[in-house]
Amino acid sequence: MSTNSTFAPPHPLNTAVLFMVFNRLDTTKQVFEAIRKAKPPKLYIAADGARNNKEGESEKVNAVRDFILKNIDWQCEIKTLFREKNLGCKYAVSSAITWFFEQEEMGIILEDDCLPSQSFFWFCEELLELYKDDMRVWHIGGTNFQNGIGRGEEDYYFSKYIHVWGWASWANRWKLYDVKLNSFKNTNFLNRAFNNSIVQQYWQDLFQTVKNDKIDTWDYQWVFTVWANNGSAIIPNINLVSNIGFGLDATHTTDKSQVLKTKELTIRKHPSEKIVNSDADDYTFEHHYKTKSILAKTLNKLKRYFNAM
Repeated sequence: MSTNSTFAPPHPLNTAVLFMVFNRLDTTKQVFEAIRKAKPPKLYIAADGARNNKEGESEKVNAVRDFILKNIDWQCEIKTLFREKNLGCKYAVSSAITWFFEQEEMGIILEDDCLPSQSFFWFCEELLELYKDDMRVWHIGGTNFQNGIGRGEEDYYFSKYIHVWGWASWANRWKLYDVKLNSFKNTNFLNRAFNNSIVQQYWQDLFQTVKNDKIDTWDYQWVFTVWANNGSAIIPNINLVSNIGFGLDATHTTDKSQVLKTKELTIRKHPSEKIVNSDADDYTFEHHYKTKSILAKTLNKLKRYFNAM
């Protein structure tokens, strides 16, 4: 595995990038700078509209849009999807990705708080081309939650887990995405994907919560889609994307302890077999999903306690 503190692109980037933004100029500037260095030939920019009940948000939303458009200083095709009204996370993000894949066969997707290393773009590009006809692979992630544990000598491994802090995919996979989880009743795929009843129940409950509109999100529906179609994801053996959006003003990411450092990665060795690394997935569940679940329950209890005072 070849890791470096610096990265020299092997050739100009040829893959389109979707950049989804909203009202946070500080994080947007940092992620945009990484995109600007990569110089994608096509840049899609999607932005949700301001919320009517948030004073001053319209100015913040416009400042983000203006900054990006005024600072694109490389030759590229620019397409924008700027919403006039607020759709919320669930529909603003999912519809933006659909808009992107209606025009691109494959591409890279970044939100305004997902700061990638430079090699992330070329990592995605190489694997998008390599696996475009392999319907066992549905998702290329940039985030690694193994806390420094290497999973073999290869530069990436296969996983059931779908991480969306910087990722890439193909239009022919995304077309099966269902934001409303209309096929939720059939979750037999959980028995195929996991032989652990605790893990199965965790995801069954989570999908039910999403189906009941208890979470304003879009990503668990993508997880559902991938698993329902027996798909898997690619995970780099080191972390390539850091979520810099943690804080009190974040919608879903408030625990700063989850901020991950990034490194650069050049692919030298591909896995010889497309087999999911169950040890890595077990570790991810125990140290990422299960931990988040316990933290969320604790925070909800504290909220109920203080609200009752």
